[in-house]
Amino acid sequence: MTVDSPAAAPSSLLSVPIAVMREPVSAGATRSRDWRLEQLGRLERLLDSQEQALREALAADLGKPALEAQFELVAVRQELRHTRRNLRRWMAAAPVPLDPPLRPGRAWVQPEPLGCVLIIGPWNYPAQLCLHPLVSALAAGNTVVLKPSEHAPRTAALLAAAVADHFPAAVVQVVTGDGATAASLLEQRFDHILFTGGSRVGRLVMAAAARHLTPVTLELGGKSPAIVLADADLAVTARRLAWGKGLNAGQTCIAPDHLLVEGPVRDALVEGLARELTRFYGADPLLSPDLGSIVNDAQYARLAALLEGARQRGQILHGGQHDSQRRRIAPTLLAVEDPEDPLMEEELFGPLLPVLTVPDLEEALRQVRSRPKPLALYLFSRSAAARERVLAATSSGSVCVNDVVMQAGVTALPFGGVGESGLGRYHGRAGFDTFSHPRSVLSRPFWLDLPFRYPPYAGKLGLVKRLLG
Repeated sequence: MTVDSPAAAPSSLLSVPIAVMREPVSAGATRSRDWRLEQLGRLERLLDSQEQALREALAADLGKPALEAQFELVAVRQELRHTRRNLRRWMAAAPVPLDPPLRPGRAWVQPEPLGCVLIIGPWNYPAQLCLHPLVSALAAGNTVVLKPSEHAPRTAALLAAAVADHFPAAVVQVVTGDGATAASLLEQRFDHILFTGGSRVGRLVMAAAARHLTPVTLELGGKSPAIVLADADLAVTARRLAWGKGLNAGQTCIAPDHLLVEGPVRDALVEGLARELTRFYGADPLLSPDLGSIVNDAQYARLAALLEGARQRGQILHGGQHDSQRRRIAPTLLAVEDPEDPLMEEELFGPLLPVLTVPDLEEALRQVRSRPKPLALYLFSRSAAARERVLAATSSGSVCVNDVVMQAGVTALPFGGVGESGLGRYHGRAGFDTFSHPRSVLSRPFWLDLPFRYPPYAGKLGLVKRLLG
């Protein structure tokens, strides 16, 4: 998504103004658990009624195989189940102890909804990454404006129609359009903004939010490395890496971006990866029904240019086929010797997988630290000591040991980046907390009212020091 200059007045974008959407939240109408469960039920019915249509829209926008499209819906359903099971506990006031001088009384933290929030979704998982945070926003008692990506137009149009059918516009409404539409929305005062996309646009979102002091959650990305040590099970490692890179044609924010492989197992790993990719997608991957498409011509041209540059430098180890008419690129293994190679400049976000050789774990860690903190970091090793060293010597949004991508499927694990890869977290309790304000409350009785805190203060200093320090 791009964010351009505002082109449309907000009144022409929203059937219900933001101030009207905020009013029931401010007045307490969304505080009850019943109201929140009602909205989650609406979302579940939307998924039930639109499941096939969503799979078809995802196939039209991204060439997603039906199973990969279903993964998007499964993620939202899992979040719904987890949230329903835990909502009473998340909503409950959390008591905190009182210091002796403040007794009698009691204190607690009460989660309260923020108001009307904006969710700006990306194009790579255009259903899941709009509806997944919607679960958290509604569970926390907010009303929501959804802005799906214009680069997945079939999915965006379907979401707009389905949401209108299942939700009152004062609770959830969808605004479709391009970057100018997003920019116009960002001119308005929301109570929280969650954006998923690239770091360049994330900075624009954050700058727009700053004008209203609106808090933001930025789910960005980066070059997520996978470290493969010599003691790894190479067969399983190759299979899982090949799957993680081929999933959604590599257009996954936590896909392994490049490999850092210990020298003794580099050739065996490349052979295993090539074997698994052929098993997954056949001798001609461009004909495979299980490989998705690149989302649009601009993304295809960017990836094709990187691929052709690598071809001219003799870096292709496996794959390399591409078809501009269908915007398909075969999962491709690429030999990279120089960390400054063009393939290492920015997140690839496609089915290209550079393979770099390192002498040992410490050099791999040095290379990880030399780049901005990634959204995900992968380690393949049997060694508990290696795992602890990776955790101690790096920082990333998440770490997954001996697998890829699957950490995002753990409903109770917070998901988010750090530094360049993002700001804030959601999923499970973290999502509820992101869209809630933890309100501090102190309640005291009338019956004890010690005089030492009141003027006149003469002669009271010693008593205060003895009592309070």
